[in-house]
Amino acid sequence: MSLQVVSAASNSSLLQPGFSLLHFDGHVFLFGQKGWPKRSCPTGVFLLDIKQNELKMKPAFFSKDSCYLPPLRYPALCTLRGEGEPEECQYIIHGGKTPNNDLSDKIYVMSLVSKNSKKATFQCVEKDLGGDVPEARYGHTINVVQSRGKSMSVIFGGRSYTPLAQRTTEKWNSVVDCLPSVFLVDFEFGCCTSYILPELQDGLAFHVSVARNDTIYILGGHSLQNNTRSPSLYKLKVDLPLGSPAVTCTILPGGISVSSAIVTQTSDTEFVLVGGYQSDNQKRLLCNTIVLEDDKIEIVERASPNWTPDIKHCRMWFGCDMGKGSVLLGIPGANKQLISDANYFYVLRCKGAEEDKEEELTSQICSQTSTEDPGDSTPFEDSEEFCFSAEANSFDVDDTDTYNEDDEEDESETGYWITCSASCNIDINTWVPFYSTELNKPAMILCSSGAGHWVHAQCMDLSESMLLRLSEANVKYFCNEHVDLNRGLQTPQKVGCLKKQPMKPLRKKTTRRLTTPVKKSFLRRLFE
Repeated sequence: MSLQVVSAASNSSLLQPGFSLLHFDGHVFLFGQKGWPKRSCPTGVFLLDIKQNELKMKPAFFSKDSCYLPPLRYPALCTLRGEGEPEECQYIIHGGKTPNNDLSDKIYVMSLVSKNSKKATFQCVEKDLGGDVPEARYGHTINVVQSRGKSMSVIFGGRSYTPLAQRTTEKWNSVVDCLPSVFLVDFEFGCCTSYILPELQDGLAFHVSVARNDTIYILGGHSLQNNTRSPSLYKLKVDLPLGSPAVTCTILPGGISVSSAIVTQTSDTEFVLVGGYQSDNQKRLLCNTIVLEDDKIEIVERASPNWTPDIKHCRMWFGCDMGKGSVLLGIPGANKQLISDANYFYVLRCKGAEEDKEEELTSQICSQTSTEDPGDSTPFEDSEEFCFSAEANSFDVDDTDTYNEDDEEDESETGYWITCSASCNIDINTWVPFYSTELNKPAMILCSSGAGHWVHAQCMDLSESMLLRLSEANVKYFCNEHVDLNRGLQTPQKVGCLKKQPMKPLRKKTTRRLTTPVKKSFLRRLFE
């Protein structure tokens, strides 16, 4: 086992706890960026390039018939390979956290439509499910099992927010373990079925799951209720006859008390377990080999790499499978670094140099969760572990097309939960949709004053009809604090000179003689 340092570019600050990596056509794509996607990469999916020990990212695209896929942290991922063309695979994505810390209960299927040296295009489809649909969660696993010529997905574990009826203002974002239910998902008919097994007593999160044929092995995991890491090894067997499916669970000896461990596949039947935690403040520096043969599993300890002093003494570490027997590890950077969010990265190779040159594995059947969330009660997990898997290959990525985070605006100034004005009353913990177009974030509108800034439409007392009219019309909008200033700065409109109408000449007064005789007595009375 060899350990190699990998330097990260400045845009590596987009990597945060909970990231995932997807493997398509020999390339690796990063999913679940930090914050909401920006205009340079509206999809939030990046082609990951490790060239000359330097990490770079290139934006990817979605097809026109794709649904919206938010950047999700700590989702459950697994591959779904086609029967006719096993080389082509799809990714199943379930659950996870959005940048607003909302939990998703949706399930997506993502596939690669086209790929060339300049552009990678994906198709993302949201699947509608019925029956016992799993609640929104994160830190869980999803696997695909095959039995009697049929296949189904299995969802287990994870954490979710406290039910609304039990929440308080002080613990609004507190999380709890999900019930230890096993969910079978049939994508062909779009139905879900839950199973409660007596062997599974505690909810587990950030565990490791390895699937082979009709069997899933669950190893480790953390329980919030007991604050323990399970030492048990669970064996789930799924039978898919013509009738109702059957799920059984067996507790096997030889488990490992660990959470947030990483598994990489080194051969068709061999896996390597590395990393994780054996307690809240103690990393697990040991490594194990997992061998799956027929209906048996064997876990043995193997030689550990020569860890660097930085890895040994750091408080936390993170990482994930890179494929081909390699693991990408990371530790938080020192406070003296210029980039506050910077991390140190290492590539751990679990195979020898000759084995690294072998052909790519025909199937990747290992599914694992992202990593453990050490601070569940905090609203944002900037210091949490994160997990992403990649292949340390060199891609033909043009440097001119590489994503540059410096070209973007500051996320803190364009976020949805900012204080937009002195009278702003939008709070992430108490906000509820106000307009019919709102779903999980408040509607905002750009004020054109100065360099421009975003304000909440609700704080500006905009009616829904006015908001729709402003969004459709190509006009500038000024918020309540700048509308008067904008009027004062406007240049008065030029008023044309009034045309003077020529005056009519006055008629010359003339005296007329009285032709009618008038009596002198009448004239005397008139002037008296």
